[in-house]
Amino acid sequence: MSTQHTYRVIVRGTWDRLTAPDRERLLAEVDAHGLTAMRFTEEGSLAYDAALKHFSFRYVVRSDPEDGDEMAAALAEDRAETALRDRGLPHGELRSTVTDMDTMKVNYKGRRGPGAA
Repeated sequence: MSTQHTYRVIVRGTWDRLTAPDRERLLAEVDAHGLTAMRFTEEGSLAYDAALKHFSFRYVVRSDPEDGDEMAAALAEDRAETALRDRGLPHGELRSTVTDMDTMKVNYKGRRGPGAA
């Protein structure tokens, strides 16, 4: 059994055919879903603005590296679909961006040790 990798996945979408009650409910909660609410969590954090055009979820997904980014994206998109369905919120197609945190390179620009040119 291999060690699982930690993936950060951003799932993006657009609202589609929101009803007046949907819009009212989302606008009532908009302050709780702004820039300051954007965090990567296993449960996912929903972010959107008052324009009610686009939204995003941020997820932490743990998965086998052999399954790759595609599996992490599929798991996150399934979580987002479930969250939106449970809230009764209509949306368009979802798309994801995946970062494997275990293979990410860290660039330490400007942190050279003593005597570095």
